[in-house]
Amino acid sequence: MDRNTVIGFVLIGALLIGMFIINSRSNQAFLAEQKRVEDSIARTKPKVDTAAIKSDLKLTDSILNAKQKLPAVFIADTTNAERLDTLENELIKIVFTNKGGQPKRVEIKSFKKFDGSPIILDKGEFNKLSYLINTGPNETRQTAMIPFVTAGKTVTADKAQSISFVLKDTTGKEIVHQYTIKPGSYLVDFNISMTAADKWVSQNAINLLWQTETPQIEKDITYERQQSHITYLENGDYDFEYVASGDDMKFEKGVEWLAVKQQFFISALAAKNKFQRADVKWVVPDDSLHIIAQTTANLSLAVTGNATTIPLQLYYGPSDYNILAAANNKMENIVPYGSGVFAFVKYINRHFLLPVFDFLRNHIASMGMVIFLLTLLIRLITSPILYKSYLSGAKMKALKPEIDRLKEKHGDDKQAFSMDQMKLWKSAGVSPLGGCLPALLQIPIFMSLYYFFQSNISLRGQSFLWAKDLAAYDSIATLPFSIPFYGDHVSLFTITATVTSLIISIYSMSTMQDNSNPVMKYMPYIFPVLLLGVFNNLPAALTWYYTVSNTITLILQIIIQKYIINHEKILAQIEENRKKPVKQSKFQERMMAMQESNKKLQDLKKKSGKK
Repeated sequence: MDRNTVIGFVLIGALLIGMFIINSRSNQAFLAEQKRVEDSIARTKPKVDTAAIKSDLKLTDSILNAKQKLPAVFIADTTNAERLDTLENELIKIVFTNKGGQPKRVEIKSFKKFDGSPIILDKGEFNKLSYLINTGPNETRQTAMIPFVTAGKTVTADKAQSISFVLKDTTGKEIVHQYTIKPGSYLVDFNISMTAADKWVSQNAINLLWQTETPQIEKDITYERQQSHITYLENGDYDFEYVASGDDMKFEKGVEWLAVKQQFFISALAAKNKFQRADVKWVVPDDSLHIIAQTTANLSLAVTGNATTIPLQLYYGPSDYNILAAANNKMENIVPYGSGVFAFVKYINRHFLLPVFDFLRNHIASMGMVIFLLTLLIRLITSPILYKSYLSGAKMKALKPEIDRLKEKHGDDKQAFSMDQMKLWKSAGVSPLGGCLPALLQIPIFMSLYYFFQSNISLRGQSFLWAKDLAAYDSIATLPFSIPFYGDHVSLFTITATVTSLIISIYSMSTMQDNSNPVMKYMPYIFPVLLLGVFNNLPAALTWYYTVSNTITLILQIIIQKYIINHEKILAQIEENRKKPVKQSKFQERMMAMQESNKKLQDLKKKSGKK
């Protein structure tokens, strides 16, 4: 920057400061004048009669209280005092309120939050399980506003616990909400029974309102929200939407169940006879409230006959594949073991990785060692694919001197060089895709493990080395600032995964048959650096897996190339292949024909250009 530029910036800065001071003084003068005018107007107004206002407020309150009272024909808890009752087993504890005969508070006893406090899924005024009923001529009210009579708790011979809430009137018609939980289950059976149902509801349908507030449970609310979904089974087909920043959906087909799935826990509502229609809306509050999302669902249930029972189910529990699969309603799809383009890898996770993982963790105490052994097993299984890839690379390297001579012979004529290169490969029995295809076959394994270690709740709360929770990032240091694309903490397993990836890249570069291309020369270094930013917020289980996988890959690569692949034998095999008649596949014939036609076309263009 020269002197004139510096002077210019100084003058601009002085001008901006001057404008700020002038505007500030002008604004203060304007506010003072505005207050003076308002005070003058206020002095001209008559004084307010506060006694009359208080009298009006009392009248308004009495009218509102009168509206809240039930008609005299209802037999209900008229004390207006809220009564709480509890059902619980060894897994969950549910507190019910007689106000609407609904769950008020749900605690998952078998797990804790990241800070050791209890996991409470349904709590607060936002959570509701309610529907409109007719309470008088041209009058309706949500059941959540009506005090039911508690019929008491019962325990059956199989130790299942039930509680019922009753609302009835002097004419004999009644509504019963019955909840039942069984030992060792996160499912809650919820039955709505009605007599004279046509009098209680209109148009032969219950319009059920289900509101649920999803609290933050894990350490990183941003990552937990990224892993949270609105999931549903519509007409037998499973799908989901990301919570993101909020959205809404409408369903016109039958919906079997609807669930709010956060990173590792689920709140779900299912109808055994399907919801006819559903409108769902969810919003995402500010992070400071420590709430993942607030979801409101309006669900339509068909009512048939005057005396009817509508069977529903609630699920409050972990996003565990084995537990959800036992429900026999396709809820196991909620566990995101594969989605989008890689939806097919969920079958690898469900039927191979999960059984092997469960077997190992049932016999080994350390979850870190379970991941190590699982990774070792997978790398050994895929080592033949790795061997074929390196063998193809060794063959290409053996042909490098001849490839260099072809480059020198054809110069800038890339078309002719490509054709002769293809002929050379064919005569030597080398496939140009020999190194690519084995690498592509490893992608499904790579992606299945990526989904597996992010979604498996068994890793939650498990410590290993310096990582306190393998389901969250392993922070060894917190930064006083946030670095774009990296974050505000240092994950050591991310660093070890990045370093091992970098070592593999450096070693691979040293064994390449051609590293003269500047793009290819620096590309292997770019990916490990990107990993540093991408993996820093990922679970420690995943970055520990990548560290182990990279280390095993490097060891296998060195062993295969140094001690297994015989380069002299490869050269002898290439010479032997050249003596055999070359048989091309139809694909190769088409490629050669395409190259021939392209070469002829270029030759014609050159001749026409010379003319």
